[in-house]
Amino acid sequence: MVILCGGRGTRLQEHTQSIPKPMVEIGGRPILWHVIQIYLAQRFRRFLLLTGYMGRQVEQFIAAQAWPESTDIRCLATGEDTPTGGRLRLAAQWLDRRRFCATYADGVADIDLDALLDYHAGHGAHATMTVVRPELPFGVAQCGGDGVVRGFIEKPRSEQWINGGFFCFEPAVLDRLGSDSVLEREPLEALAATGQLRAFFHDGFWDCLDTYKDAVVLNDLWGAGSAPWKLWS
Repeated sequence: MVILCGGRGTRLQEHTQSIPKPMVEIGGRPILWHVIQIYLAQRFRRFLLLTGYMGRQVEQFIAAQAWPESTDIRCLATGEDTPTGGRLRLAAQWLDRRRFCATYADGVADIDLDALLDYHAGHGAHATMTVVRPELPFGVAQCGGDGVVRGFIEKPRSEQWINGGFFCFEPAVLDRLGSDSVLEREPLEALAATGQLRAFFHDGFWDCLDTYKDAVVLNDLWGAGSAPWKLWS
């Protein structure tokens, strides 16, 4: 299990001037802790964290925690400004040419990882990307062709599917990565163009800690005891 932990979080500057983005807290614990817990709750035990900006803080946090027995969490420094594909390329030796899962350190969901793995194993392509429909941050006006506003929908879900992280990859994906590769651009585009990328549709909860407003929403959900991504007891 690989977690991309190297981003700077430039849209969270009020937090990330002194800490890396994965260390921004939700409910008093870093968002990275929540991501790890989603996987631990579904029997994942081996993790490789690809660190970058202020990565030493991530390493110190991991070392200070009491993780469940048999959990193996390691950190690999992959450079402050290395793009996502380049970070994964540096992890190739640790992955030992085996199928692996990967995700971002800033996204949480009530995702069924067994269903994701079964879907990936069944379609035979090199890569599976979880796709989600995020909630829009604003209300939508319902307008007819005559220009009459007939009502409003408060913060509906997007009709379009976007990359939600929570990937499954075959080792062949690593062969497509260079040191300057941005995973979300050329590598995934090339996989899609050759029929080697499949979408796992997740229609449940998903959110990404990208802005201050996201941090407020996630903290409010956690504080109210209604965090959908809390799959552990």
